[in-house]
Amino acid sequence: MKKFYDEMHASGDKVREHYAGYERWLAQQPLESMKGHRDEAEMIFRRVGITFAVYGAKDEDGSGTERLIPFDLIPRIIPAQEWREMEKGLKQRVNALNRFIHDVYHDQEIIKAGIVPGEQVFKNAQFRPEMMGVDVPGNVYSQIAGIDIVRAANPDGSGNYYVLEDNLRVPSGVSYMLENRKMMMRLFPELFSSHRVAPVAHYPDLLLDTLRAVAPPGVAEPTVVVMTPGMYNSAYFEHAFLAQQMGVELVEGQDLFVKDNYLYMRTTQGPRRVDVIYRRIDDDFLDPKAFRADSTIGCAGLLSVYRAGNVNLCNAIGTGVADDKSIYPYVPKMIEFYLGEKPILNNVPTYLCRESEDLQYVLAHLGELVVKEVHGAGGYGMLVGPAASKAEIEEFRTQLVANPSNYIAQPTLALSTCPTFVESGIAPRHIDLRPFVLSGKTVQMVPGGLTRVALKEGSLVVNSSQGGGTKDTWMLEA
Repeated sequence: MKKFYDEMHASGDKVREHYAGYERWLAQQPLESMKGHRDEAEMIFRRVGITFAVYGAKDEDGSGTERLIPFDLIPRIIPAQEWREMEKGLKQRVNALNRFIHDVYHDQEIIKAGIVPGEQVFKNAQFRPEMMGVDVPGNVYSQIAGIDIVRAANPDGSGNYYVLEDNLRVPSGVSYMLENRKMMMRLFPELFSSHRVAPVAHYPDLLLDTLRAVAPPGVAEPTVVVMTPGMYNSAYFEHAFLAQQMGVELVEGQDLFVKDNYLYMRTTQGPRRVDVIYRRIDDDFLDPKAFRADSTIGCAGLLSVYRAGNVNLCNAIGTGVADDKSIYPYVPKMIEFYLGEKPILNNVPTYLCRESEDLQYVLAHLGELVVKEVHGAGGYGMLVGPAASKAEIEEFRTQLVANPSNYIAQPTLALSTCPTFVESGIAPRHIDLRPFVLSGKTVQMVPGGLTRVALKEGSLVVNSSQGGGTKDTWMLEA
């Protein structure tokens, strides 16, 4: 039996049915031809400027932090039946999470019922008292959610999907999903003639529909903007890309001002009222009057306009209370509490280090577990026990003992692998998947998502900031 679930090959290296056509095509491709296509993709991505920034990193010449996210030529393929079940599970989960956030800032029924401990909410750094009693359109707080999915092998050789993480504040990566598809269609048009790959190019249209749907009452033709921290942000390419694709303005805090409790942007034709902001700025920096006074990238007075219902923010302020890793273990119970349903997608078993019994177990098994900061992101602030040295484990142990409530731990999942084109040829590498869920008047998704791949042999860390790459994700229509 294989240790890892292989997305392309079943037992005995038999090719899975949904990969059969692609595998036959791949077997006929010369190695040099594939290398040429990879070089072409890199050249185009570099020319277009599809990059991300690694904070604190330097290039070889000692300047700059801009990097290309490595793009792999071999797609991750998901059959239609699997996707339909995953899609149902994702919509169910995001629905419950939105209900939880509304409950937290209103009646707090789930806390009164003893299902989620109050201290887990009220002592959470992402809990925003300023949002208590504030109503948002449709009671939807996270219009754009990115849910990280992994697949792990079962003893019988099958594989199960698990939710690894919920990203409800400012999830990133959708621009790479779209650009990866464009690149694959450019390099290998024949594959899209022979495979019924579901399209994803309409995502910007769905996103704009979602944003327009939450405009303040009485606004028939809302002005939508994308708010960015600026060109030095790691995801600036994505901010500019999505604004361009939706045909809306890309603004910074300095482009906005408040007057008479309405929000305006400065334009060459004079002030223009703003109705909906797709914000890519963390809560702390949105409004120096309400949050961090030293913020130079927000707009003074924005919270007041928002609370008055004269502008809507997507995602809402305070959504982070639900994507904190210490809240994650309670999501299955949220689904049962709010929806009266059993979860379709399972969580990964999780130890809360704030609990004494869990902490003792984690400390005794650090070499076997993955330990994460509850507010960590991008692969930072985590320990992958099986891949860590004794010195790294002991250093992390000291941090954990000093502040146990700042950490959770999970078993080291045997993430599924997908054939990947690396320097030595085609080899298995571990992957995950981030589908994007849009919640407005309806809940919508494009079929697929961003597949991230750990390019280092044996690595389980797929984050681009840690050397990971991306793949095109195909949902094969039946």
